[in-house]
Amino acid sequence: MSAVTREAVYAAVFARAATIPGLVTASRKARHWADVAPAEQPALFQIQRQETIEAATGLPLKRRFGVDLYLYAHSGDPGVAPVTLLNPLLDAVEAAFAPEPASGVQTLGGLVEHAFIGARIETDEGVLGDQAVMIVPVEILVP
Repeated sequence: MSAVTREAVYAAVFARAATIPGLVTASRKARHWADVAPAEQPALFQIQRQETIEAATGLPLKRRFGVDLYLYAHSGDPGVAPVTLLNPLLDAVEAAFAPEPASGVQTLGGLVEHAFIGARIETDEGVLGDQAVMIVPVEILVP
């Protein structure tokens, strides 16, 4: 694989995440959940989190990019836990980043070595209100 630009990688991650069913709003420009009206939710926002570069003598650099996908859902029904609106979205994100059958990894169409959901998903399930938030880390191994 040849070297790819950061923007191409981040755009590919967003293009994949933004097409999950059920979203009303999707953007790479983050907004706090308090600034996203209930009518604009469910919503997804992508945030570039970190990059690491590993160097070894005689080997090409290994780059690892990190992205957080913020998912918001609002329930105006006091009988519905807001997290129940987020769980299907998380299932859809996992499906969007599932490994490709032939290779066993998700390459974003050959752009990267592997893109996958990170180890720890954070959730505020809306226990004390109608708003739920989930932060889904995506790790990307870039040639």
